[in-house]
Amino acid sequence: MLIFSWVTTLCFIGFQYKKEKQYKSDFLNAQLQLYNKHLLETIEEGLSYEDYIASHEKPFEDLRISIITLGGAVIYDNKIEIKKLENHINRPEIKEAIKEGAGYNIERQSKSDGQEYFYSATLGKRVIVRTALPYSVTLKDLLRADWSFVFLMISIGLVMSIFIYFATKRLGKNIEKLNTFATKAEKGESLDKEVSFPNDELGSISNHIVQLYFQWQQTIKDRDIAYQNALRQEQEKIRIKKELTNNINHELKTPVASMQVCLETLLSGIKLSEEKRQELLARCYSNNERLRHLLSDVSLLTRLEDGNNMISKEPILINDIIKEISQELEIMPKEERFVLHADFKEEVRIEGNRTLIGSIFSNLTENTIAYSGGKNIYISLIENNEKWCSIGFEDDGCGVKEEDLPRLFERFYRIDKGRSRQMGGTGLGLAIVKHAVQFHGGKISVSNRPTGGLRFNFSLKKDPIAK
Repeated sequence: MLIFSWVTTLCFIGFQYKKEKQYKSDFLNAQLQLYNKHLLETIEEGLSYEDYIASHEKPFEDLRISIITLGGAVIYDNKIEIKKLENHINRPEIKEAIKEGAGYNIERQSKSDGQEYFYSATLGKRVIVRTALPYSVTLKDLLRADWSFVFLMISIGLVMSIFIYFATKRLGKNIEKLNTFATKAEKGESLDKEVSFPNDELGSISNHIVQLYFQWQQTIKDRDIAYQNALRQEQEKIRIKKELTNNINHELKTPVASMQVCLETLLSGIKLSEEKRQELLARCYSNNERLRHLLSDVSLLTRLEDGNNMISKEPILINDIIKEISQELEIMPKEERFVLHADFKEEVRIEGNRTLIGSIFSNLTENTIAYSGGKNIYISLIENNEKWCSIGFEDDGCGVKEEDLPRLFERFYRIDKGRSRQMGGTGLGLAIVKHAVQFHGGKISVSNRPTGGLRFNFSLKKDPIAK
């Protein structure tokens, strides 16, 4: 930039100097040409040119005046003897005058006396008048360039150089910053997100590049995290399915073994009383019902996990489901009967699957009847708005130990395994509740009530998106 600036400045100075010198030369030539024409007019009028030269004022002192024939012979010269002068036909100013009518030559050395002159020649009808001004101090001053302009241009060049220096220095720092950033990015080194560039076009472009790079890095990181999460979820699904298979296998062994013993006894031919036969058949039926419930629950869980998009949805009034639960409790034997306390002050409608919503309330109710040891069930509407409804389900039983609370929603998890099997439970009821709530876009939590019993709080989305 500095070289370009100074080359431009010097070229302009040279051009301006040449132009100014040409202007001054033309001005000087115009003065001499005017004198030449007046002298030519005198000669053409037949008057004495010597008298004119002697009597009229010359434009410059020391002016050399020559009268030359069209053939180049000098017939008059006020400074040098004619006999010493050779033919001038080949002098540049004479040749130009013959061709153009007028001509001049700057700083040409005279062959006659060896002195440098400024020549100006004018063509007449019969002769050529040539005036010559020697390069004295006066003429040099006249043709000298205006150095104030040169000094002005040099000053401007210096100011431009200083400006260019600081501008390119700033630009160089920005480019160096960007280059350092690119080098570190290429090597994969840690980068400073706070790297800043000035508020100019290059800075704006650099900031965009940096932001795009960090966005790309974040996208790569998010992709890796998503991949790891997907991999973990897939591994977790495999683990859960494997665990589910093992648990189902374990759960099937007991009723199948019991049914096999009963059937083998009945088919052995041993004489049994009618009462004993009925007992064995009742045991077979009970274990068969247990197997049926187990298979039904496993099928429902599989549908919830793998076939959410195939489960239909319809408008549901939660109040009707609670009413059905209340009616089922009323037909229980009096000594086993639970009292339902429903606190639903308004109608709650959602878009969901009726069977799954019903399984939430029915499984919580069956779990309470089987294991709580209480006598009362409390269902309350905690919150109801355009997007969500939040419901509480409580009992007044004995509750569970705090360490067992986080595992209540696990498949086949039982606090008292022996008692649970005697009650005919499959160990999947609360797992189904959790999945049904999640299918409807909600969450469920469980805690012990301060006064005894369990409290289940769950939410349901009014228009859930199955995930």
